[in-house]
Amino acid sequence: MPKYLKHLVQRRARIPKAMGLGDEILLIGAGEPIPFPDGSDQTYPFRAHPEYYYLTGIDSPGGVLAFDPRQRSSNAWVSFVADVTEAEKMWEGRTEGAGTPVSRLEAWLGRRRSRPIINLGARLRGVRSDESDVAHVREQFTHARRSKDEVEIESLRRAAAATAAGFSTLRQHIAPGITERALQIELEAEFFRHGADRVGYGTIVGSGPNAGVLHFSPSQRKIKRGDFVLIDAGAEVDRYVIDVTRTYVAGSKPTQFQRDLLNLVSSVERAAIKRCLPGTEWKEIHLKAATELTDGLVDLKLMKGHAESLVEQGAHTLFFPHGLGHLVGLGVRDASGRYPGRPKDETAALKNLRMDLPLAAGYVTTVEPGLYFIPTILNDPKRRRRYRRSVDWQRAEKCLGLGGVRIEDTVLVTDNEPQVLTSAIAT
Repeated sequence: MPKYLKHLVQRRARIPKAMGLGDEILLIGAGEPIPFPDGSDQTYPFRAHPEYYYLTGIDSPGGVLAFDPRQRSSNAWVSFVADVTEAEKMWEGRTEGAGTPVSRLEAWLGRRRSRPIINLGARLRGVRSDESDVAHVREQFTHARRSKDEVEIESLRRAAAATAAGFSTLRQHIAPGITERALQIELEAEFFRHGADRVGYGTIVGSGPNAGVLHFSPSQRKIKRGDFVLIDAGAEVDRYVIDVTRTYVAGSKPTQFQRDLLNLVSSVERAAIKRCLPGTEWKEIHLKAATELTDGLVDLKLMKGHAESLVEQGAHTLFFPHGLGHLVGLGVRDASGRYPGRPKDETAALKNLRMDLPLAAGYVTTVEPGLYFIPTILNDPKRRRRYRRSVDWQRAEKCLGLGGVRIEDTVLVTDNEPQVLTSAIAT
């Protein structure tokens, strides 16, 4: 049996127990193609719901994976697939999928009419589920998917290799006069030359002040000598995504202040990665990184006071306004969130936390500290009043237009030391 099929069998054996299913029927929808709004016959690129893909390994429009816990293990799972029309074969080259025609699903459900249904994945028309039951089962399913198996890690390593090739080529093109858009083209082309199926998310290329826009789409702006150039991009292989950020200085040596920022963010990232050990609470890693960044800003005389107190007040979010990282997998933030049953932590210092759970072996997470000079934040009168004694506002104003620095890697948590899947990408 091929490795990927073996792992699908293992996943299907494990997941129902993890979800705590009793007598419920489980239906997982792949979803349907979404047409363009222009009235043409085109649709957006189809991607099956990750809950469906995880247990089938296929992008099958209209597909439904069904599970009946009363059946023997060999018959408990049934994959219903949509018929492929003549037009789809002619225009799209689609082929018939392996499985039971979805037209038989109604009869299959009819024989189980009195039993409750849990609808995961995409919503299915005509299927009723108790929303609280669905939310509980989905929470358990998401948690069970967090630890990656061998096949998933292999796909992530291939995506990391394609990403590394892209960044290696990219560095040769960063120079005054080149546009952000041109850098995007060079980067993504190299991803595809080295095995990527697609980009994992919208590539971010921000230069100068644009480097302070967290999700900046590449523009026709020409890079200037001495600009920060922040690039956040990753390749996708077999639906698995790598997430990396590097920040460069274009065409000249960094100024002392730029070097200080780069060194500070880099050192905080390295320290945070070392803390990615099984059993460690992610929010503690986040808080430690926020404190170290804040301590560095105090040393640079941008902030005033004690780092721990400043973080407790949430003052660090003036310059570090996002979480330290998130899980990746079947998507750039796949299976992040909170540990099952854990309420949202409303602590001011954790306002922008992206996940709240203890790490475990097999988790793949980003670690991405950053420091930014964002006019929207730093020019906000309410923030200036609240943190009037926490910041040297005259020094901060001089940094507006500088943009920002972010350094990010994708990290595999193991039973031993963490493995940086993106270590081949130079900073």
